[in-house]
Amino acid sequence: MIRTTVIGLGAIGAGMAANLHHAGLLAAAWNRTPERGRAAAERFGFRHTEHLQAAVQAADIIITSVSADEDLFEISLRIAPLLQAGNLVIDTSTVAIRTAREVSDLYGAHGIHFLDAPVSGGREGAEQGKLVMMVGGDSEVLCQVTPALDAISRKVMHMGPVGSGQATKAVNQIMVAGINHAVTEALAFGRHQGLEMDKVVEAMSNGSAANWFLEHRGRSMCDGRFEPDFRVALHHKDLLICQQMLAEDDLRLPIIEMTLVNYQRLMDAGHGNEDISALFRIKQDILDKG
Repeated sequence: MIRTTVIGLGAIGAGMAANLHHAGLLAAAWNRTPERGRAAAERFGFRHTEHLQAAVQAADIIITSVSADEDLFEISLRIAPLLQAGNLVIDTSTVAIRTAREVSDLYGAHGIHFLDAPVSGGREGAEQGKLVMMVGGDSEVLCQVTPALDAISRKVMHMGPVGSGQATKAVNQIMVAGINHAVTEALAFGRHQGLEMDKVVEAMSNGSAANWFLEHRGRSMCDGRFEPDFRVALHHKDLLICQQMLAEDDLRLPIIEMTLVNYQRLMDAGHGNEDISALFRIKQDILDKG
């Protein structure tokens, strides 16, 4: 049986740990902030391990899930000396391609395999075991750990060498930004026209404009509710990565630039920890002031 440890028990990591626990594959779970780790463990019923060394040495596979590039570097520097050659680290964070490759080199120097495997599906997908994983790295190594990944995902795609997972996730984040603009702007328009928005969302969800974001966030945004699943500040961070990738070729894309400006406005107004559907606030303000 594959023994797995999850490092990082935020919105995604806690859900992954819970599903691995239910599948009998979770050896340990650890979080840099112990209080948050204990809270996640209590909520989902798995055990929180207090010490990093005990957590990583209990497992064959380490799954990391952190928020930013510098967090991944910091935790990787701590983990690498604790593992044995032949162990595997799978990182599910969203970071720059360069960061994924540098972390891979760090682990490689210790004889440790590394896969960059960012995920899509948010908190709901993590808790339901329905994440989509976009994986970069050795395909043979990936095949060996598929049973563990099946417990946390509905689809695992091998995209190419290390860094390919992050490049694919960047595509996803740009697409999410575009969908967010389309749905929030259209629904703000519908409200401005005096329509019954529950009926609008139902009609659109059954036609050619149907999409996950509309179905799962349409009604809540129209009600002024923006409980976080995918936070504005996190998507802003991800789009900065996309912007930096393009800047290397002296290029820009309008959806990225426009979304960064709007998200910065939301963060400046204190809405950075709300769900990205909070973009509806800006679309509504434009119409109300017009």
